[in-house]
Amino acid sequence: MKKDDLKNQYRINEQIRVPEVRIVSDGGAEVVSTRTALDMARQQGVDLVEISPNAKPPVCRLIDYSKFLYQQKKRQKEMKAKQVKVEVKEIRFGPQTDDHDYNFKLKHATEFLKAGNKVRAYVFFRGRSILFKEQGEVLLLRFANDLEEYGKVESMPSLEGKKMFLYLSPKKAGQAKKSQQAMDKEKAEVKRKEEEQAQKEEQAAQNSVFANAKISPEALAKLKGEE
Repeated sequence: MKKDDLKNQYRINEQIRVPEVRIVSDGGAEVVSTRTALDMARQQGVDLVEISPNAKPPVCRLIDYSKFLYQQKKRQKEMKAKQVKVEVKEIRFGPQTDDHDYNFKLKHATEFLKAGNKVRAYVFFRGRSILFKEQGEVLLLRFANDLEEYGKVESMPSLEGKKMFLYLSPKKAGQAKKSQQAMDKEKAEVKRKEEEQAQKEEQAAQNSVFANAKISPEALAKLKGEE
């Protein structure tokens, strides 16, 4: 069925019933009558294939139709292979998740977003734990904040039955922003290196002063003579 759709997508040879067409090739383009174009195709042993029917005049190529269809199928296959399939990954929390479990799930969510997948995080309230729904909302907001470098919030935490959901989508590489925590860490690292460099320079200066302050042998002999 798909082959038939592709095959019937283009008009060829006598199916092309317009007065003139634009023939394109590696050497350029020229407008000729359709009859002339058909004669050119016969002389070269190929087909006249209409590739852009809405142009004025329609654009055609002189090419073997079977070869043309093969190229089109190959191009479609390559485009399909390049399409990224976005998956939705789930992260589940309890209303009183401890830090160890939280950090473990935060790591997985980071990997999911980096891979281009969406993340659906939710807090499941079992029984009377629904009383802690505010605590669950705070947990999800913290989760979103910790992932701001890699993902953006599609919808704020919302309660649906016994589950409170938060949806995150991956940021594009060019849009990714560093979290405040990451920026503070970088600033601290730069400051530490600057302080280390300053200490090294100060130590080097002191060593230079001590070296220049050494008493020469002549001065030392003179002092001994005075004694």
